[in-house]
Amino acid sequence: MKIGILSDTHDQVERTSKAVAALIGAGAEALVHCGDLTCPAVVLECAALTCYYVFGNNDFDQESLGREIRRTGGVCLGRGGEIALGGRRIAVTHGDSAREVRRLLEAVPDYLLFGHSHRAADERRGATRWINPGALHRTSPWSVAVLDLGTDSLELLIIGNEPG
Repeated sequence: MKIGILSDTHDQVERTSKAVAALIGAGAEALVHCGDLTCPAVVLECAALTCYYVFGNNDFDQESLGREIRRTGGVCLGRGGEIALGGRRIAVTHGDSAREVRRLLEAVPDYLLFGHSHRAADERRGATRWINPGALHRTSPWSVAVLDLGTDSLELLIIGNEPG
């Protein structure tokens, strides 16, 4: 099973639409959004597939976001949570709270998916692989990732570059 991972979309609805299309084109069967959606329109773009969401430090209107997530059939994990897909345990958080990261790591998941830094990252720390797909705002290039849970391979997809 392949999953698409995105984060830090920050109201960038058109970029999110392009990113979701690229993730689907790369074979993603589900999406994980690692926070900082900031507007319900981003949720609508992600709803092309089942999507799992966490809130980030810029998701000020969590009530509206949560309502849109539920309306579109998504799964809201609050500030962080764990899901099981493709026989793997996947912890998801935004990455701005060390306390939340520690809480999730106590269960020793296979993966920790996070955002916040706007920088793509992929490293193994003990039994857990930490993955940040990058961002679609205030970074260059804009990136998302596809994780193949069967082969443990990760592909970074470049969606575009910051102008200038």
